[in-house]
Parts: sequence; C-alpha cells; structure tokens
Amino acid sequence: MIRPLVLGVVRRGDDLLVLEGHDAVKGQTFFRPLGGGIEFGELSEQALHREFREELAVQLTAVAPCGVLENVFEFEGRPGHEIVVLYMAEIADPSFYERADPGPVLDQGTPVRWLPLAEVVAGRAVLYPTGLVDLLLTPEEQQRLTG
Repeated sequence: MIRPLVLGVVRRGDDLLVLEGHDAVKGQTFFRPLGGGIEFGELSEQALHREFREELAVQLTAVAPCGVLENVFEFEGRPGHEIVVLYMAEIADPSFYERADPGPVLDQGTPVRWLPLAEVVAGRAVLYPTGLVDLLLTPEEQQRLTG
C-alpha cells in the first residue's frame, strides 16, 4: 500500500529541523523532516499544520510547496512506499530558532534536532526521503557545505 505523507522543511541557515529515527535491522540512525500521514479527505497543507501542532505544539507560517518525492524503502525489514509532499515552512515563534535542543516529538518522544546539512552532504548523516538534499540544495551549495 502506498502511504501519502507530508513533511515540513524548516531551516535555520544551513541546519534542517529533523526527527531522529533508528532502524534496528539495518543498525542505522537516520533523520527526516517532521510531518506525517495525510488522512483521507485532508489536504496535505492541512495535514502539515496538524502534524506540527501535534508533534511540537507550534504554529507554522510562510508555508509554500517545495516538491514531491516518491520514497520506496525498507524499514525494520519491511518494504514501504510513500508519496511525500514537501513544504518549506517557518515556525511562527522566532524564539524556537534559538533553541539548541527543540525537544522531543510530543506524541512519541522521538528526538528532534537541528541537523547541519553539511553532515548529510559529507555522508556523515543519512537524511530521508532520498533525493531531499538535491531538491533543497544546488550543486554549488552542496560544494560550499563540504568546502
């Protein structure tokens, strides 16, 4: 079954707001922007606002479509397939960007952090969905981050 998913790309300079996940079967720690499933009858942008309220108790502003990625993957030994709708967004409260530790996802306790995109470009951190870095950064920006 293909799962519709919405993710919010929130940046602080060259850092990206992400949750931290772990795949025990692969022995891999990975990162993903925050968001979640789109419910039947719910528009993707509505789902994005709902997910950020549920996960971080924050409001979003400057929400703008960023792209769509198809993500075929394996997690915990099981196949998965997602159509991922991506939005650029900002947290309405400017003090959120000053937090070194944004805190865990409220409904799951999953760690949330600011991930330097340089870590992803250099291959020291895994970011999903695949193709997100190429959507967000030009080759020149990727080169600058590894410089």
